[in-house]
Amino acid sequence: MNPAPSEPRRTAGGSPLVRGRFARLVDEARRRPLLRRVALAPAVSRPGYWAVSGLALVWGSLLGGFHVRRRGGVLVCAGLPRWAFGRGGTTIGAVYLTHANTGRAVLEHEAVHRAQWRHYGLAFIPLYLAAGRDARRNRFEIEAGLDRGGYR
Repeated sequence: MNPAPSEPRRTAGGSPLVRGRFARLVDEARRRPLLRRVALAPAVSRPGYWAVSGLALVWGSLLGGFHVRRRGGVLVCAGLPRWAFGRGGTTIGAVYLTHANTGRAVLEHEAVHRAQWRHYGLAFIPLYLAAGRDARRNRFEIEAGLDRGGYR
């Protein structure tokens, strides 16, 4: 039986099928457990995590006047111009880029994104994009806590 048109299609395990630009890539990884295990192995994911963290730290340091501190499990680069990140702030690797959005709840939310980056490495980019722009349906934003992230 097919689900109602307004409901997202679901996998056999009950999770929604990914839609969008990277859907084929994500669906292919779901069908091939060996590919998923290799792509998410720490030896593969961690170098990507450290590389993007280093690049984000350079970006945030230069644009934020070197206002960097460790808070809530992330390196916070504050004072950036508002065009230099998305929404109220963006976590790339271990680095949170923002102008001044550094409340405790937000940093808890961003610490979850840091852990996601660490787990998925560079694969986090297509996975996050494939999860969709609507935060209320994006599994990574839901996992990080919509309220703590300022999504209402």
